[in-house]
Amino acid sequence: MIRLYDTMAREKRDFVPQDSERITMYVCGPTVYGRAHIGNARPAVVFDTLARLIRHEYGENSLVYARNVTDVDDKIIAAAEGEGVDPSVITERYERHYLEDMGALGVAAPTLAPHATQEIGPMIAMIERLIAGGHAYEAEGHVLFSVASDSDYGVLSKRDRDQMIAGARVEVAPYKRDPADFVLWKPSAEGVIGWDSPWGRGRPGWHLECSAMIEHHLGETIDIHGGGLDLIFPHHENEIAQSRSVHGGAALARYWVHNGFVDMGAEKMSKSLGNIITPAELLAQGHRGETLRLALLSAHYRQPLPWTETLIAQAKATLDGLYRKASAAPAGEVDTGVIDALADDLNTPLALSRLSALDDAATLKASAGLLGLLISSSEEWFQGAGDAGAIESRIAERTAAKKARDFATADRIRDELKANGIILEDGPGGTTWRRE
Repeated sequence: MIRLYDTMAREKRDFVPQDSERITMYVCGPTVYGRAHIGNARPAVVFDTLARLIRHEYGENSLVYARNVTDVDDKIIAAAEGEGVDPSVITERYERHYLEDMGALGVAAPTLAPHATQEIGPMIAMIERLIAGGHAYEAEGHVLFSVASDSDYGVLSKRDRDQMIAGARVEVAPYKRDPADFVLWKPSAEGVIGWDSPWGRGRPGWHLECSAMIEHHLGETIDIHGGGLDLIFPHHENEIAQSRSVHGGAALARYWVHNGFVDMGAEKMSKSLGNIITPAELLAQGHRGETLRLALLSAHYRQPLPWTETLIAQAKATLDGLYRKASAAPAGEVDTGVIDALADDLNTPLALSRLSALDDAATLKASAGLLGLLISSSEEWFQGAGDAGAIESRIAERTAAKKARDFATADRIRDELKANGIILEDGPGGTTWRRE
């Protein structure tokens, strides 16, 4: 029995799907205006792992997993204007990068990847129904959701009205009936991406996109809705209000699952704060995607995860040890202890500790596969670590670190290479290397 912490209930609950042969899960995906950072990768890896667990427990074809792509947004428009290109140039570029980066981390493609720009019809239809039901109104080319029309607004975030208004950083606009009302449709100026609608040429609000996509592809009520903690309010709260209002009070999701932040200091990692590092940068430094995946799974998904060089080094050392134990064995049966750990609200730290305690190579290989690990053979893993080009790249990185007087990083690189049988020798002419 899988148990998941449900944000709505504020407790762990047994996971009982509506239909065990068609389990539905929706996770908020990327807004494709820039390169994803490692914090953006955490939900992708977490929910990929949950998807693997569900399919293991209920059958390979049991899960319909949708992860949307927001490809119309003010940040996308700004990026396109900055480069003097069509927004599609920006969105296609960064969606491609996102898929490449997540693929390098072992994240499988979702069953469905609906794009906002391809769902305008269902969005307009949903807005029309909200207006007809007295839950939305038109004002100066905008259509807004009337928060006062939903008596249960705030049920997910459990904030009072003043907290909700402050937390949403609402736009003060004279056309709003209530400061808490939020946009479903907004006008597009000439030359800005937009679509014809009953309220004039414009584009959808962000919150509306997910409600319409879920209804269109998965149904009125889904099993699991996932995303980062930062989406609880206002995004998921607004999704709930829209969907519940248009569906006669029916719940949008039966389980709400949210992952914690990755941080590089006291605050969460974010592009706006500038404290980010991307999977692409980490991969260019010579780290493997599998190492980054294990690092992201090393803490419980609901807890904060401080991103450090030590974390990456520990993940690499753990994988080295697992690959040595797994050798060339074919996959066997998954260890029940690993399944039990993952079934208990995706307790990946416990699952990883149980992996490390396994002695049977075939069981280890199969159990690690449930977490998306040990995807290569031991030979491939260690041969890759000894590739001459990769070694030279690491030596250049170490030289740069020494020049910057970052001796901790320089020592770490030397130790990592030594662990892979590569001995560095510093001399007047620079650094040379040899195999141990």
